[in-house]
Amino acid sequence: MDHVEEMVEEGSFSSKSEFQRFAVEYVLSEVTDYDPEIVDFEEMCAETVRDGPVIPEAESTPQAEHGFMAVAARVRQLAVRGDVATGTEYVDTHYPPTDPRSILLEDLLTTYRDTGEDS
Repeated sequence: MDHVEEMVEEGSFSSKSEFQRFAVEYVLSEVTDYDPEIVDFEEMCAETVRDGPVIPEAESTPQAEHGFMAVAARVRQLAVRGDVATGTEYVDTHYPPTDPRSILLEDLLTTYRDTGEDS
């Protein structure tokens, strides 16, 4: 998240929310036949994804092209039900910590962690 905050401060993105929307569009375009709908998507990719993956040291996984949506749906289901810890474990068993999909799912879980702390 520190890198995201740096990109917001530099003006690459107007807010963390804009980055999150971009990240979802980017992941979907990489793992499915999805056609991004976000305005200036190609320009954002050129600025954000310079020479390969967003995180160059990301490890590949067997689910590289399949299953992200199913994993994301299950993680969200666990989080909505208040079981954020199990959601975190689920992410950890499917993706290495350096994988952009893991980072995106952890960010999703952060929303539910923050909500749970306020209750």
